[in-house]
Amino acid sequence: MGEDEIIALRRQKLERIRSKGIDPYPARAARTHTTKEAVELLDRSPDGHDVVSVAGRVTAIRQMGRASFMDLRDGSGRIQGYFKQESVGVESYERLLHTVDLGDFVGVQGALFRTKTGEPTIEAESFTMLAKALRPPPEKWHGLQDVEVRYRQRYLDLMANPEVRETFVTRSRIIQQIRRFMDSRGYLEVETPILQSNAGGAAARPFVTYHNALERQQFLRIALELHLKRLVIGGFDKVYEIGRIFRNEGVSTKYNPEFTMLESYEAYADYTVLMEMVEEMISTLAGEVLGSTLTTAGDSEINFSPPWSRIPLRDAIRERSGVDFDAYSDLEELRRAAAETGVPVEPSWGRAKIIDELLTRHVEPHLLQPTFLIDYPVELSPLAKRKTESPHLVERFELFIGGREVANAYSELNDPIDQRERLLEQSRLRAAGDDEAETADEDFLIALEHGMPPAAGLGIGIDRLVMALTGSSSIREVILFPALRERGEA
Repeated sequence: MGEDEIIALRRQKLERIRSKGIDPYPARAARTHTTKEAVELLDRSPDGHDVVSVAGRVTAIRQMGRASFMDLRDGSGRIQGYFKQESVGVESYERLLHTVDLGDFVGVQGALFRTKTGEPTIEAESFTMLAKALRPPPEKWHGLQDVEVRYRQRYLDLMANPEVRETFVTRSRIIQQIRRFMDSRGYLEVETPILQSNAGGAAARPFVTYHNALERQQFLRIALELHLKRLVIGGFDKVYEIGRIFRNEGVSTKYNPEFTMLESYEAYADYTVLMEMVEEMISTLAGEVLGSTLTTAGDSEINFSPPWSRIPLRDAIRERSGVDFDAYSDLEELRRAAAETGVPVEPSWGRAKIIDELLTRHVEPHLLQPTFLIDYPVELSPLAKRKTESPHLVERFELFIGGREVANAYSELNDPIDQRERLLEQSRLRAAGDDEAETADEDFLIALEHGMPPAAGLGIGIDRLVMALTGSSSIREVILFPALRERGEA
């Protein structure tokens, strides 16, 4: 039977329910217990016959003449309903047989018991239609596999795949634990603007919009950084924000144009303090949320127990690609060396972009265990403080887990003259065609000229962190509604 025929049949059943004077979409349900609470009640008094009212979606129906079984699932779990004609009445039983379908929401009242096989069950005294589903659930109800359908119609994915539900429950718990961790260390959670007049704080292409009342172009933020630094300048010593970021870039298993970031800033600290904090935070998260500091990603086991490896970026790129970028003062020579390793160098790329591509192509995929790459070239980090003993480098680290970047942090540049010169250089790169170069935010530069204490800033991609902790291979597995191309697009 085709879907159109199924929908037509379900509409007929809907009208049959209404013809009996029954509202198939009542405003409320008389629920006394969730399915999980009902099962727990049965566990506490296995010989009793406690009467409960539960409600949930029908996920299975097994008819056997004058008795039927029905599985109900709510947000907490599943329980079985047992319907006998002599218990619910002939008319109600006929209504059950002829109007209830898979996917409907039903309320059931009755006594708890266990079947001979030990299945927690409610012996129904009555039932109520709570919402008649006009469309059928996925054909493969016990495990929807079509990736296209799973992402476009996430509600079907959640209905059909319990492990997907668990991933998003885990994501929520991770964010809750991050907040507890940051609060316990004396950080203040704040909120900063999403609509901004200047998209700064990262090397990324912004989304552009227009504010009608103000009659000006604005941007969706590409980072939280510059406003959080303003708060440090204003006197807050420790601040953090968990918020949505928007970058007008590619869509893939690693990138989504809107994603969630944790950014934090701590006055009187440097990047070494944040390395230790990140180790503690993520290993603690693993223990509290997963119950272990070990997890699997594909065929690999990841161990979150600190301490983690700390490798200079120069050493990592030289080992994996054979290119020592410090040995090339001439940009054209560096371009040729990178191209010889298979990096598709473009004419507009500057030194920073080439080094970043060497990292992405040759190093990043090999960093399965939690690893800090440290001490980046100044060209790659226009907002970071130089190393005193090596001024061509900055005090910066990136954290990689499972072959993906998860965090980025550095000792913040608080010299307003140096900062202005670096951002102006970024503006020149942008004018030359690099549309991912930073922009010079004059308001931020003025704020910095009022004085900012030594500080360290951290950014953690929440989606990437959830991927690492759950062993997910695609960012779309950990974002409820990921961005997708239109149907039929390559």
